[in-house]
This record gives sequence, C-alpha cells and structure tokens, in this order.
Amino acid sequence: MKATDAFAAHIKASNPSDPPSLTVGIEEEYMVLDPQTFDLRSHIDMELISKGRTVLHEHVKPEMHGSMLEIGTGVCRNIQEAHFELVKIRSIIAHIAKQNGLLIGAASTHPFARWQDQPIYPDEHYQNVVRDMQLLARSLLIFGMHVHIGVEDRDFAIDCMNTVRYMLPHLLTLTTSSPFWAGRNTGLKSYRSVVFEDFPRTGLPESFPSWAAFERFVQRLVNTGCIPDGSKIWWDVRPHYSFPTLEFRVSDICTRVDEAVAVAALMQAIVAWMWDLRKKNMTFRIYRRDFIAENKWRALRYGLDGKLIDFGKEEEVPARQLIRELLWLVDEQIEELGSREEIEVIYRILEYGTSADRQLRVYQQHGGDANREAALRAVVDHLVQETKML
Repeated sequence: MKATDAFAAHIKASNPSDPPSLTVGIEEEYMVLDPQTFDLRSHIDMELISKGRTVLHEHVKPEMHGSMLEIGTGVCRNIQEAHFELVKIRSIIAHIAKQNGLLIGAASTHPFARWQDQPIYPDEHYQNVVRDMQLLARSLLIFGMHVHIGVEDRDFAIDCMNTVRYMLPHLLTLTTSSPFWAGRNTGLKSYRSVVFEDFPRTGLPESFPSWAAFERFVQRLVNTGCIPDGSKIWWDVRPHYSFPTLEFRVSDICTRVDEAVAVAALMQAIVAWMWDLRKKNMTFRIYRRDFIAENKWRALRYGLDGKLIDFGKEEEVPARQLIRELLWLVDEQIEELGSREEIEVIYRILEYGTSADRQLRVYQQHGGDANREAALRAVVDHLVQETKML
C-alpha cells in the first residue's frame, strides 16, 4: 500500500500508548448552479477553479463532473478551528462563484438535474475512472462530506473502525440531504447512499483483527490488479490510505455549515470515547456487518423519522432516541474536547429535521407533485440560501 514519506515517518515515530491527536479535517463537495435555471452548470470554461486556487490553494479542486467543486479544510487542532476554516472556505467559494455568474449549493443530490447532461472534467484521472467504471462513473452525480479524525496508531484505527461501524447509520440519519433524484421525490432521505453503492468497495466495511490483516487485504487487491493502492477503497469509514486519520465517508453533505461542524464534532467525540474505553481495557461490541446494514437501510430510507434496531436489546427504537443515547454516552468526551456548543446543534436537528426534511417541506409548500417543476426550483433556491447561512 502506497504512503507518503511524511506519513510513513509519522507512523514509524508514533507510540501505540500515545493518545490520538483527534485533529479534524472536513471535505465537502458543492453543486455549481446556474442562477437563472437553478440547474447544474459546468465550470469547465469558467475561471472558478483558477480563482479559487489563487485564494485557497490546495483547499479547492475540481471533481469528476464539471458542475462539482471539492473543498477541504486543513488539519485543524480542534472543532472550533475546523468551523472557522469551513465558514471561510464556503464564503470565499460563494463569492468567487457569484463573480462568475454562478451559485453554490450543498446537498447530496440535485433535485432535478440529469447526470446524462453533465460533462466530465477534462483531467486524465477522471477520464480513466470513466473508462474503468463506464456508466457507473457518469451517473455518479452525488455530493458528499468526508470527515478525517486524527488517529496515528494504526492498530487503534482498525479497532476503532470495527466498532464505530455500528454508529454509522446514526450519523447518516443526522445528515440526510438527498431526497430527490432526476426530478422525482425518491421516498428516501439519502438517495446518494443508494447511488454510491453501485461502485465497488463501497458501503460498510467488514471487521479486521489487526492493522496487519487490513494491510494484507489491501496488498492482495493490489497484487491481483484489482486496485492500484488503498485510495480505491471507498468504505463508509476507513483508515485513510496516506494520512494518519480515520475517515468517515457515510454522511450526506450538510446544507448548513453549523450542522456539518456538529456532526464532525460528534465523530471526533466517538473516536475519543473509543480511545478512553481502550485505556480501560474495554471496547464496544463488534456487530455483524449484516446487522449494521439493516440499520443503514432504515437510516437512508426514513432518516430521523424512522426506527433503528438496538441490537443489544434486540428491539426497534426511534432513531431520535438512539441518537440522544449516543450523545449521552460521549458526553464526557464532548466536555473534554470543548465541543459542547457545536454539539448543541444536533439537538436542533433532532427537533426540526435534516436538510432532506426541510427540502421535502419546501417541496410540499410549493405544490409538490402537482406543481413539480416550480416546487423543485423552489427547493434549489432554498438550498442556495441555506448553504450561505454562515
């Protein structure tokens, strides 16, 4: 498995008894929109990328579809620093987009855009992806949020991945933002989750007994020509292939910046909790992937309005109740990390719903299926307004 020299040196120098740094990094993928039609609009012929890089340098880059932008914060020492960086990046990108006659929106699917109409960014890497994945790549018109939590000890990263898999459906319910696809109300809260799992090596990972076992798994895929390196493993949570982080990839992108930060803070607190359990020679139970998949289906279908299964008690429990229980479990870590104010936003999500819930309310308020075209445009306008609420 490939790794940068800096990463290799960092891992070599790390001590398994040292606590994880718990640094935070957030990546987001934004829709680039036409202000007249509210449809997606390619920025390939625009100055959006060059101007963005002039100000934000490596923190902004194109994605496979020409109507998508990817941004990333730096390595942030705490959640407050991540919040500051994310607000700054969103503000700068929105300003540059406006200068170029464009808008920016944050949601995991566009309510009515067609993937067939989207040009692929003219980059050799993306052309290779399309050549390899064919129609799957072209139809991957989805937008995500990835959160990196600093975990330097690789064995702990694997242990943590094994256990936090159980909480991934809970996290997904808090971030759902993709109820529409190609002009239709899908009836799901996270249609993005369904689209992405058409790709290989996605979804929930299996558990691994050690970092060495995970390395052997990756190396076997490399040796047999399945993948060039670990970057082509796109699980809902994974030890990053070149950074000393545990990367959470299960989330839809949050439309509101404070909700994105709140979810990242919860992820950080969960990892801190797992470390504290480890120090006490304890751990969280590792559940079968099949059981967790049942909860993920419920999360992407019903979001916060559904029930998840408490497999310890073997009973259905309202999703909101289980998330409140999770917040209680990590309360000590939230206090130690100083993220109480950021986490409070999650209680607002539990009360008023996620971006998907708000989109569906706007859709119905503007006529719903009986007035579909106008209602979907109203949803996009709503997304634009919420994305710039900084």
